[in-house]
Amino acid sequence: MKFTKMHGIGNDYVYVDARTMPIDDPVSLAQHVSDRHSGIGSDGLILIKRSDMADVAMAIYNADGSRAQMCGNGIRCVAKYVVDHGIAVGPELDIETDAGVKRACLVSNDGHTATVRVDMGEPSLEPAALPSTISGPSIIDYSLDLGDTVLAVTCVSMGNPHAVVFMENLESLVLSEIGPKIENAPEFPERINAHFVEVVSDRQLKMMTWERGSGATNACGTGACAVCVAGSLTGRSAKSVVAELPGGSLDVEWGRDGHVSMTGPAVEVFSGDWLGGLNC
Repeated sequence: MKFTKMHGIGNDYVYVDARTMPIDDPVSLAQHVSDRHSGIGSDGLILIKRSDMADVAMAIYNADGSRAQMCGNGIRCVAKYVVDHGIAVGPELDIETDAGVKRACLVSNDGHTATVRVDMGEPSLEPAALPSTISGPSIIDYSLDLGDTVLAVTCVSMGNPHAVVFMENLESLVLSEIGPKIENAPEFPERINAHFVEVVSDRQLKMMTWERGSGATNACGTGACAVCVAGSLTGRSAKSVVAELPGGSLDVEWGRDGHVSMTGPAVEVFSGDWLGGLNC
């Protein structure tokens, strides 16, 4: 099975052109290729597939094999991949995801690294969109009881679910302890991505991410979008911010049309042949 390893500010996935290479067991394949000791090593697997409504479709599997509706860093890499491999002609592309069709635009591309802007669509604040058992029209600075601590969370769906927690100092955060507690809180029956944010200024937000199904990741594009929305909703930030993540920075804007746009890099690391089976 031929694959390409790519990343967006450190959020890395294994990409496979499934249009010509059928994948019968993507769940097991995602688990095996993602293993950083015996596999390729990644936060998950992204399959590039045919679409009846867009240039291509993308199917996202987390490192544990669970399906993800959307990946902001992943979709930028898909845009670069399909142009570099002659699957579609840029600079503008429509990419089908489980969260709907998204429009991506290659701002630049030197063959190794591209800058891609993506219209991520409108955020949803309804608890049912996450889903969540919390009642009300939205979840903004909600006191989430985790047993040994209570955290104020603001929840946003960008096609996939996000819980945002604002903190004074990220250095005090033990991500591996608090991340799983929010991810698996009973208020979120399908689990949720958790983001912890320090406000540097109204246009600069520093964040760390715990992704459902993958754990701690260097970056989360949809999470950065959710953080921008949450910061604006709670009066902590402007509608246009630079989100600083461990792997790098993303420019995010919640526009007047209600859509969130995200701009950042997409990088090809290497390509190869997977010899571990589970592909067909």
